[in-house]
Amino acid sequence: MRKDYIESAGSPADETAFVEEYWTKVWEKITDRAKRTDEIGNTEEYRIMAPYLARLPPRSRILDGGCGLGEFVVYLNGKNFETIGVDLSRKTVALLNQKFPTAQFVSGDIRKLEFENASFDAYFSWGVFEHFEEGPGPCIAEAFRILKPGGYLFITVPFDNLRQGLRGARERAAQTTAGMRFYQWRFTKAELARELTLRGFTVEKLQPISKSEGVLRALHHDLGLPFEWKLTRGLRKVLTPVVPASLAAHMLMAVVRKPAAPIIAV
Repeated sequence: MRKDYIESAGSPADETAFVEEYWTKVWEKITDRAKRTDEIGNTEEYRIMAPYLARLPPRSRILDGGCGLGEFVVYLNGKNFETIGVDLSRKTVALLNQKFPTAQFVSGDIRKLEFENASFDAYFSWGVFEHFEEGPGPCIAEAFRILKPGGYLFITVPFDNLRQGLRGARERAAQTTAGMRFYQWRFTKAELARELTLRGFTVEKLQPISKSEGVLRALHHDLGLPFEWKLTRGLRKVLTPVVPASLAAHMLMAVVRKPAAPIIAV
């Protein structure tokens, strides 16, 4: 596991307050770019998750931990699931409840969720567990607590592959930690599997995803090509099918399961 840092000028000293403030600003900037709910079914995350969700009975309870702009919650509710979105950003949650009055969004910290033990059939969280400096352990343990026996957890975290490792090494060589603060952890496959199994989960799938995004970032950060250039977008389209995911993928997705309750003979 490797740390990434971000400039800290003007940010709150308290980590929880910093995370809330940072992501509130992010969601405010991209609200007009939220995915339409009919686009969710084509995302890599949903395509990987869908076969497992198909095993759940109708009206199963699902939690979106760090729901952001709420599209997945709305989409899954339309698939006959009872989906709840939770996010640390209270301002974002208030706006979501106004925008989607038939859906349920609550503010909360995924390390200390206000839900009962074994109360969800599935739980997903995209790019959230990595943002606490103490590590993903409390997030994973809390997911284990609220899932029913046999329940599924789906998460994505930054993938610490060769591209990310070289970028991180360059950044560490170019700067000190003065004026910087922790932003996120990056994980290898083995590291993520270890964190999940240590908290009781059984790993069913570990898959690099977001290769196209990784290629785009490499073209920008490593070669200096602006994101908006047509050349950059063209190279991304050409390179994505041929570059190995192990080298270029931006995120790593895990599908894990809480062991089913043992059958006790009578």
